[in-house]
Amino acid sequence: MADLKIGDIVARKSYNYDVLFKVTDIVEGPNSKKTVVLKGLYLRLVADSPESDIKKIPYNEIDRFSKDFNKKVNRIIKNILKERKAQKISSYVRSTPNYSREDVHFGKPGKVLHIDGDGEYLDICLKIYKQLEVEAVGLIIPEKEQPKVITKLLREYNPDILVLTGHDSLLKNSKDFRNIKNYRNSCYFVESVKEARKYEPSMDELVIFAGACQSLFEAIIQAGANYASSPHRILIHCLDPVFISEKIAYTSVDRFVSIEEVLENTITGIKGIGGLQTRGKYRKGLPKSPYQ
Repeated sequence: MADLKIGDIVARKSYNYDVLFKVTDIVEGPNSKKTVVLKGLYLRLVADSPESDIKKIPYNEIDRFSKDFNKKVNRIIKNILKERKAQKISSYVRSTPNYSREDVHFGKPGKVLHIDGDGEYLDICLKIYKQLEVEAVGLIIPEKEQPKVITKLLREYNPDILVLTGHDSLLKNSKDFRNIKNYRNSCYFVESVKEARKYEPSMDELVIFAGACQSLFEAIIQAGANYASSPHRILIHCLDPVFISEKIAYTSVDRFVSIEEVLENTITGIKGIGGLQTRGKYRKGLPKSPYQ
């Protein structure tokens, strides 16, 4: 494919064109055979493929795919904001019977530190955090560098919720799904979680999501994460960490959230994300200042 270039949107013939990728590099090997390095367009996956297995995707198909993606995301955002409003009204009615209908409460959601190995995904995530009114700091840090800087960043930003993500995948022809050496970046997520837990051991004080596509779920949870990917080694959506974080950020500190409830508004669902019962981070205040 002589006209293939970095930045093109492609799919793999051998996988029946199931995932759209962006070409991030083209490496020429022996006998002038080229290997194409790929990054999932919306899925947190990195892969490589022979040039012969690659097909460029027409603009109209990319546009259709993007519209479907945006439709899913907008539906989830709408559901989240609707649920949040319903909870606010319900809480108001229960706790303020002697007040007028005017909302007298204010609240403080949990704050997120989102560390991402991919700048393009991070930009998408930060945009959605903003739409969902979640305070989030985002930093682009390659997966292998994350364990080295996590303690310093936790001291600097003091978040309630930590997201450690980027890219991951099972290495080609891997058969032992329990061996961390068979994963591209899972070892770095595990080490980062361990470093974070040295700094803050309590899973109630610091809530951690870690992992990406096909990550070694069991090892990441064992290291101390509240949530991780990927129980069934499937691909996860780039926004799944955002929707997990939002649920914890806006759930009251006086209750624990079941894993089923946390996963309700994710795109990937229970095969891609799992975790542990976790306390919320939202603190309700009273009264609401007239100057707010």
